[in-house]
Amino acid sequence: MKKLVQLSFLATAALALAAVPLMTRAADGDVKPVALTKDNFDAKTANGVVLVDFWAEWCGPCKLIAPVIDELAKDYEGKATIAKVDVDSNPELAQKFKIQAIPNLKILKDGKIVDEIVGVAEKADIEKKLKKHLR
Repeated sequence: MKKLVQLSFLATAALALAAVPLMTRAADGDVKPVALTKDNFDAKTANGVVLVDFWAEWCGPCKLIAPVIDELAKDYEGKATIAKVDVDSNPELAQKFKIQAIPNLKILKDGKIVDEIVGVAEKADIEKKLKKHLR
């Protein structure tokens, strides 16, 4: 009976976490950017402010900006969705958004692009643009 109660609790907790669209929690409980694909992009960007980092594993500048994106996911938890799109795994999205250089950060509000940054940027510069759309 004890195992059944534990499993029920775990299932309930998993469902509760799955219902939170603004963040992804790593195994260590840390907030991470949401991984977007062609299958979930529209649903995850339809409401609110979303910062999307279009990146690739082989991209050196993308690796430089990755820690900043991770920090933003923590800093803006509950205020904005911070997300990433791997352009190699999701070429349809790269084409749809006319991504010609990476890293490429798009800020969407209620599903529409409202701002962008191409290339490596300082955290303060990204936050300045993000905050402008959170009002």
